[in-house]
This record gives sequence, C-alpha cells and structure tokens, in this order.
Amino acid sequence: MTDTLRRITATTVVNQVTTEIRRSILAGVLRPGQELSLRDLAGQLGVSTIPVREALRRLEGQGLFIPGTGRASARVAPLDAADLHGIYRLRLVLEPEIAGRACRLLPGTELAELAAVAASFGNPTASIDEIYDAHRDLHLRLLAPAATGWDLRTLDALWHAAERYVRLAFGARDERGDEHRRREHAHVELLAAFGTREPALVEERVRRHLRDNEAIAQEALAPVR
Repeated sequence: MTDTLRRITATTVVNQVTTEIRRSILAGVLRPGQELSLRDLAGQLGVSTIPVREALRRLEGQGLFIPGTGRASARVAPLDAADLHGIYRLRLVLEPEIAGRACRLLPGTELAELAAVAASFGNPTASIDEIYDAHRDLHLRLLAPAATGWDLRTLDALWHAAERYVRLAFGARDERGDEHRRREHAHVELLAAFGTREPALVEERVRRHLRDNEAIAQEALAPVR
C-alpha cells in the first residue's frame, strides 16, 4: 500500500483528481475522519485548487467527504454503523422491487454469462479490486433491464457510498479459507433465483443477500470503529 497520494502528471481534469482522491480513500491512504485542506491536497497531486474543490464536491455527494472544521476544507467521512445501515435500508427498498421485474426481462444468455462471473468469485487469487468491480458489474447487469435512469443514478450513489464498507468487509474475511467459496455460493444462489423467473422468490433472495452483506460489513466495521 502506498503511503501518499500519487501525483497527477498527465493533463489534469477533474475526473482524474476525483478518481485519485477516491482511490486513496478506498486504499486507506486518506483515513476515516482525517481533515484535509484544498492547498495540501492540490500540492500532493500537483494541481491547482480548482479541480480539487470540484472533486471534493463530487466525493461529498458520494458520502466520502463531509465539511471540515476550522481551517480544514473537508474531512474524510468516518466509518459509521448507522451510516452503513442507512445505505442498506435504502438499498432494501429499491433493489428487491427492481430485481423482481428484471428477472422476467433478462435473456437466458445474460444469465449464463453472469453465472461465469459468479463462479469467478471463488478464485482465491483475485484481488479486492477485481472482486469488487466484478461484484458491482454483476448486480448492475441483473437490475439494468428493469431500471430507469433515475433508478441507476440513485443506485450508483448508494453503491459508491457502500463501496469502502464492502471492501473492508471482503478484505477482512479474505484470509478465511471458506470466504471465497461462500461468496461464490451466495451469488450462484442469487442467479438461480433469477433463473426461476419468479418475482416473489427473486425479491426474497435479493433481500436476504443484502441483509447478509450488511451483517458481514457491520462485523468487519466493529473492530475498526
């Protein structure tokens, strides 16, 4: 793990600055609760304060930053059990209902492709980045056939807010011998429910999947908190 932010050397745009600051939060380089100034961040990244200010605004919208105190421009949002529960409470409202409609719209070929993705979760050599990216892609593809633009924008915000909790949870359990198989089995079971094309069953399985994931994340959060 690097102990500093990586300097932006290419043509600087707000997206690059946002991506790098976000990566640093997820990697633990910028710690929960850490207070930062625009000037310090800009200096470490090698850019002006203008794109940093816009990047922090975007990341605040994703729940990763909160306003700072005193001279600090912003503070990395702390890891918080109530915040985590609030994220999942909203996901439990949206995702099961969308999934119940999507299960009748997903082509069989798409389900077959996603089965291969779910099987890859059993690979013990996969990095946390590979696991999270594949996990997010699988859930997006399951819901997309029935999701509106507003659904996807709302879910994207919730998934961004949940990401560092999920990464913490996955990372904390990766040394357990059964974790990769558990992760694979959970998603194979979820896809099997979609394969039945029965909305009530799919909604129930999605609720159970989300509740299980929140419980795992809360378990991982306890010693950190």
